[in-house]
Amino acid sequence: MIAHGRVQGVFFRDTTRRAAESRGVAGWARNREDGAVEAVFEGEPDAVESMVRLAREGPGRAAVEELEVAEEQPEGLTGFRIV
Repeated sequence: MIAHGRVQGVFFRDTTRRAAESRGVAGWARNREDGAVEAVFEGEPDAVESMVRLAREGPGRAAVEELEVAEEQPEGLTGFRIV
């Protein structure tokens, strides 16, 4: 997923990491040069959908204007990291 809007400098990645860890979702999140945040989620379908819903809202100070979501084949990721 790629979140656009006010998503950098508002703890978006850290909030995503903590939520992923609590849901058993693997993957990563990173800031992009264009001001967006990009993330990959792998896990049980309900848990991944929960992460997408969270990303649509973002943490308190975020303002998500657009969320691009694309399904991909799992890579077998373990853990969740901020890159």
